Amino acid sequence: MKRLLFLPLLLCVLTALRAADVPLKFNDPTPKRYELKARASVIDPRVQAHPEINFLLEKDGKPQDNEDASVDTRVAPQGKLVIWLMGYSAPLFERVNSYGLHILRVHYANGWFDKFGKEPPPADEQFLGKIRLEAATGEDFSPEVNIPKPDGMMERAFQFVKYLAKQNPQGRWDYFLAPDGKGLRWDRVIISGASHGSTTAARFAIYQKVDRVVMFCGPRDQYENWQGLNPATPANRFFAFSHVLDGGWTGGHYCRSWELLKLNQFGPIVNVDKTPAPYGNTRRLITDADVGKDAKRAHSSVVPGGAAVKDASGKFIHEDVWRYLFTHPVDQVGQPVPPDPNCLKDLRHAAKKSGQ
Repeated sequence: MKRLLFLPLLLCVLTALRAADVPLKFNDPTPKRYELKARASVIDPRVQAHPEINFLLEKDGKPQDNEDASVDTRVAPQGKLVIWLMGYSAPLFERVNSYGLHILRVHYANGWFDKFGKEPPPADEQFLGKIRLEAATGEDFSPEVNIPKPDGMMERAFQFVKYLAKQNPQGRWDYFLAPDGKGLRWDRVIISGASHGSTTAARFAIYQKVDRVVMFCGPRDQYENWQGLNPATPANRFFAFSHVLDGGWTGGHYCRSWELLKLNQFGPIVNVDKTPAPYGNTRRLITDADVGKDAKRAHSSVVPGGAAVKDASGKFIHEDVWRYLFTHPVDQVGQPVPPDPNCLKDLRHAAKKSGQ
């Protein structure tokens, strides 16, 4: 009798798994690019403000919890979802959609960095990493913050995708919902961000296996060692891009994180302005494009947007780089190279010696 009861359940599970493995296809009678926006507090009434870490729902009467998403049903879908952990960037979203990728940006607890991310570093060498993980997961990883599940990135993204599946069925957002209906298909997620966002993206991908990690101008947390933890996401799935005038690069923060993530196993650091795609299949990309010697512009220039460098005709010069970061086959890798002896791993000790 128990076997007879178990059989229908097993068939349901197998059917769901088979459905999840079917390649994604659009069936949109009027294909176009869809841009969608909603407030997190409207999608999920459980969400809360946390003013103690500058995580607000409204400020000066204006919503602070807007979330953005877009998909282009005119482009053959890859069946992958980019979750962007930084402010909305229309040029980035447009390009990601042109690659056949879905993309969304969630409102999650990232304002804490202004409170806790200051020097000197605390004794705990995973202090910021624990806060990042709690902000991403909504689980209790740090005693410094109290971010419940509905306010963590994972649940916010899950609730947003469920909302999008209903509001925009043409975009087939339902493809990214797990068969059990309890979360996202993280194996189909590309987690990405810039600066503070790229650092959280890396920390999250060490904890949770994802399809790929795309890190612009990062990661940092230069006094911490979580970058060297055994990652749930294989190292060949981490891709990074920085400008050489960026303070994080000149300070040795990025080269350190990249080596702790073991990205040197997949090729040398490659200057994209001197080597064409596919850049020797490496995971570590840099640029020295002209930004007028402006370190702040250099920091933002690697992401599609107003700070990005254009050629004489007005076109962005790093279109091939951006496509590579999000679409290059993860099993195509460069030849391993030894660690750079000039890239300091113990910046905490170096800071103490210099009196910081």
